[in-house]
Amino acid sequence: MKTQKFMPLVLIVAGLLAYHNSFTGPFILDDLPSIQENLTIRRLWPVWTIIGHTSRPVVHLSLAVNYALGGFNPWGYHLFNLAIHILAALTLYGVVRRTCLLAKSPPTWREAASWLAVAVAVIWVVHPLQTESVTYIIQRCESLMGLFYLLTLYCVIRSNGSSRSIWWEMGSVISCALAMSCKPVAASAPVMVLLYERAFMAGSWREILERRWKMYAGLAATWLLLPVLLANGPGEWKESAGFGYRKITPIQYALTQPAVILHYLRLTFWPRPLCLDYDWPAAQTAAEVGPGLIAIGALLVVTVWAWRRRPALGFPGAWFFIILAPTSSFIPIADLAFEHRMYLPLAAVVVLGVMGIYALAGRRSVPVFLVLAFVLGVLTVQRNEDYRSDIAIWGDTVAKRPENPRAHNTLGVTLAQLGKVPEAIGHYEQALQIKPDYAEAYYNLGLALSRIGKIQAAIEQYEQALRIKPDFAEAHCSLGNALAQVGRIGEAIGHYEQALRIRPGYAKAHNNLGSALSQVGRVQEAIVQFDQALRIKPDFAEAHCNLGMALGQVGEIEEAIVHYEQALRIKPDFAEAHYYLGNTLEQTGRVREGIGHYEQALRLKPDYAEAENNLAWLLATLAPADGGDPVRAVTLAERACELTNNRVAEYLDTLAVAYAAAGRFNDAVATAQKAIELARSAGQTQVVSEIETRRELYRAGRAYRAPASVTSPHGP
Repeated sequence: MKTQKFMPLVLIVAGLLAYHNSFTGPFILDDLPSIQENLTIRRLWPVWTIIGHTSRPVVHLSLAVNYALGGFNPWGYHLFNLAIHILAALTLYGVVRRTCLLAKSPPTWREAASWLAVAVAVIWVVHPLQTESVTYIIQRCESLMGLFYLLTLYCVIRSNGSSRSIWWEMGSVISCALAMSCKPVAASAPVMVLLYERAFMAGSWREILERRWKMYAGLAATWLLLPVLLANGPGEWKESAGFGYRKITPIQYALTQPAVILHYLRLTFWPRPLCLDYDWPAAQTAAEVGPGLIAIGALLVVTVWAWRRRPALGFPGAWFFIILAPTSSFIPIADLAFEHRMYLPLAAVVVLGVMGIYALAGRRSVPVFLVLAFVLGVLTVQRNEDYRSDIAIWGDTVAKRPENPRAHNTLGVTLAQLGKVPEAIGHYEQALQIKPDYAEAYYNLGLALSRIGKIQAAIEQYEQALRIKPDFAEAHCSLGNALAQVGRIGEAIGHYEQALRIRPGYAKAHNNLGSALSQVGRVQEAIVQFDQALRIKPDFAEAHCNLGMALGQVGEIEEAIVHYEQALRIKPDFAEAHYYLGNTLEQTGRVREGIGHYEQALRLKPDYAEAENNLAWLLATLAPADGGDPVRAVTLAERACELTNNRVAEYLDTLAVAYAAAGRFNDAVATAQKAIELARSAGQTQVVSEIETRRELYRAGRAYRAPASVTSPHGP
């Protein structure tokens, strides 16, 4: 009994050791839409806004708690996932231990109940096949469902012979409902409870129904949750799973799954190579179908035979196949194989393995279990290293499944984020070679080409993505950006509007539409769009900055300053916001504050020509007592002209002003003349007149000083 008290501690320590290096992994794949882009988890109240529009309300509520405690720091989400996994393992320990102690269990099981239970639970908790359910954050839907599924069974076991059986039975029904609110796979829980009770606790089906009909009615009632929950699922889920999914038929899916299940079984005994995203191909030929179908058919026959002869022996097989049935039978799902689907079925294999080894070796099997747990734990630690970064996990996936277009595409996205754009383009092109109708890869290729200045080529890729997927809101938005860059503002506006028709709550499209409207002089309409973007996403720094610019254009200067400052509170390293705030402060006479923000913009973005020009203008036109610095003004103005290849008349004008302030009047006259020629060729008659006036000052050996306002005439 004393040893038994330490068994849960052994289990907790094993879980912590196996996953000690899992806390720094980033958000990946489905984590992005489910966590980082999920607006419903960003506040805990009212709770119905979190749970009312999802098929997995308990999971979403847990994510909202994570966000409330730590925002988007992955560490807290990983800790929560590990806590769920360890709690599930403790529950499995309780289930196995109490099963071994039941009257119908063999005496050898009762004698070693605690040892057998801890062996099963430790091997299960450290098995590397579980890493996808634990280290891949959003797959907590699998582990959280597994925890409540196991609790459903544990409560039923505890109710057996208990003086408080009604409370345990109620706990079982509540746990079952919570499991279904995590993932519909839990639909099998009432069936598994019934089979368990027949195998280990009851002498007949009649006895079960006579004694517990109320509890089973409650368990069956939880099925009523399923249609409600499924109806709340996002549209893309409905299009990628179920009988409405058109890319594979139910028969073809069913014929493919035996090979998938055999792969799962192989990984339980030899968990290498593990892969995040298999992109498992559908079976096409009899040779692909035959071996798996025969093997799984044989295992099913053995399971039925074992159940009929000795239900306790057949129960693990029933557990394995029934829990896998929703995802690995005939209901089509876009992803034919995912390792997290083995979270609960793995327990059956581990139970059979541990019990088999113990039956052969008795107490001498303990060293075998210790070695198994150690080896599996080391493999889990190694697998967690693959999750340490986006580049690591997707590089690993591409290496293991080189014909997986989604892996190439996502690795490309990761490389692009790291600035390795040419390598990213290579992976996008590889994805398109494998899957020529891959709209997302065309879209991402367009983004990459845009980043290296190939705007026309990017436009072609976005258009191709939209030919394949006309309702691709992001592609419409990015195509609008590219068209705006080449001056096709009217077409850009049309694509932004189309993006918003497809996805009305698309904050980025509202912001970009506002920018385009502002460019064509429709400033009031632009303000409406920026406001809408901020209603959807209050922490959208770029929208605050753009709204500040628009408000400045209509003379609402103080309100513009408020939005620039808000942008900088959200994003302190936002160089453009510093620049525009500096310019606006300059207009209101707060020159020294304006200089400070120009300086900050240049610290953040050293090649920021506009900021260099405006700061140079101030330093050249201010008296030294007011902060003027002609020498530095020359340096800044020369740099701004160098960055623009001496092709911007306004920047040459600023350089001429700086030369004159530094006493270099011949250089000032020559530079002013170049500025005049550029402005004249561009038809800027007003600019030509202003520069000519200043040029006459330089010829007279005088510097230019702004008489009333020091604001640069060339600011935004």
